[in-house]
Formats: sequence, C-alpha cells, structure tokens
Amino acid sequence: MSGFQLEPWLKAQGDRVEALLAERLGRLQAAPRRLVEAMEYSLLAGGKRLRPLLCLAFAEAVRGGPPGTAAEDAACALEYVHTYSLVHDDLPAMDDDDLRRGRPTSHKKFGEAMAILAGDALLTEAFSLLGSGPGPRRAELVSRLAQAAGAAGMVGGQVLDIAEDRPAEEAYLTRLHRAKTGALLRAACTLGVVAEDGTAAQVAAAERYGDSVGLAFQIADDLLDVTSSAEAMGKPTGADAAAGRHTYPAVLGLEASRARAASLVDEALAAVRALEPAPGRLAALARYSVERRT
Repeated sequence: MSGFQLEPWLKAQGDRVEALLAERLGRLQAAPRRLVEAMEYSLLAGGKRLRPLLCLAFAEAVRGGPPGTAAEDAACALEYVHTYSLVHDDLPAMDDDDLRRGRPTSHKKFGEAMAILAGDALLTEAFSLLGSGPGPRRAELVSRLAQAAGAAGMVGGQVLDIAEDRPAEEAYLTRLHRAKTGALLRAACTLGVVAEDGTAAQVAAAERYGDSVGLAFQIADDLLDVTSSAEAMGKPTGADAAAGRHTYPAVLGLEASRARAASLVDEALAAVRALEPAPGRLAALARYSVERRT
C-alpha cells in the first residue's frame, strides 16, 4: 500500500493553482474591465483542476522537487484552454446549458457576445502566457498545447461529438473522446515533463499515461451523468441521454464501462512505473480520475 495521501496534496496543489491563475490573470491591466470580469467569472469558479494538477505532478516527478516557472505557466495555460472550451460548449449553439460549477453559465451572466469574447481571450492568452518567460523548450510547449486544443484534438473531437450521424459504436466513442477530452489531458501530462526538460522516454511515458487516464476520465464522466445528480455535479445531468447522444454506458452498459475504466487505470499505472517506482501522486491521480464523485 502507498503511504501517499491524495487529499492533502489535492488541497495544497489546488490552492496553489488558484493562486497562480489569479496572479497570471491579474497581469491583464490593459484589457477592458468587463472582459476581464467575464474571464475571471469562469476561470476562477473552482472545479477539479485536473489538468493543471497533472501537469504539476509530472513536473515534480521529473524535477524531483517543486516545479519551475515554465511548468506553472503550462498548468495555467491548460486551465485557460479548458475553461474557454467550457464557456463555448455551454453556448446555445452548442450544448445550451444554464449551469456550470453550480452557477449560471457565462452567457447567462454576461450575454452571448461577451461569453464568446471571454472564451476567445482565454484561448489566446493561454498561448501568450506559455510562449513567454524562462525555460529552454517554450516553443515545444506551445506546439504541443496547440495540437491538443486544435482541429485534430479537442475542437475536432467536439465536431465528432455534435455529428448527427454518430454511430453507437465503442470505436467511434474512443476516437471522439481521445480527441475531445483525452488530447488536453494527455497534453497536461507531457507539458509537465517538457517544461522540466524531461527525456524522450519520460515524454513517451507521460503520453501513454495521459492516453489512458483521459479515456478513463471520460468514461467516469459518462457514468456520473447517469448515476449522479445535478446538485452533486454542479451542472445538469442526463443531458446526453436527453439529446440522444451515445455514451459508454449506453453502448457498453454500466458494468462493462466500469471495467473498461479500471483497465485503463491499470495501463496508466504501468506506463509511469519508471517515473514513480513507489505509488505516489501519479498513481493516486489515475485512480482519482475514475473514483471521483463529481
């Protein structure tokens, strides 16, 4: 059994991420105040912060100590991109959701135009932040995040998700979610390694781990959409079924979906054994991705 305690680490690192996000966003002194308020509303609304936590955890594993500035910037940039995607996903033209993290969605609070612009600004500022400052591999960090967020990554996955002719097939779901959800989670792992100038073998291990955890996380999300409540999740549940979208529980069934997620966690643990010989934060985060309740 591992002696690592995840909850205290999550609390300490979560507080650190919140402070980093607030500090970086506070640098936008020249931007219109209303725009910054809309960015703050969504970015600083809390949440699991899994992407920055994964980035920092891999940076710590490579560095053997607290991450440097490049890893901290990468962690913030990842959350900027993730938050922009949520703001845009909630819009009437996309998922048309009124609730996010227990509060009115951005377009309900600020109007559609400002929500779109706040999402645009978060996406753009992510690359401004990541491309500036100390570190030997800033260009690689920018390239990896752009690939994960772009047409072959998160945005491409969203296109597959809204397709009207989505087949009820596991292979299609896997392709969709490795792009829509998995690409950014995989990038979170690799950015932490690259930011600390990790080796090619360490980057490859982070990619394998991220692939597995990203898919396991989405399966867990699909399961929670069926088994949890809007109060617990802080957002509407049952929306996928109501919209006729195929999910892992709908295609595989509940028990087979749970078994698939557990198998993916095992794959993730195997991928990082060299980076983390004794189970620690990486192992705990892999398990947390499927054992969470929100």
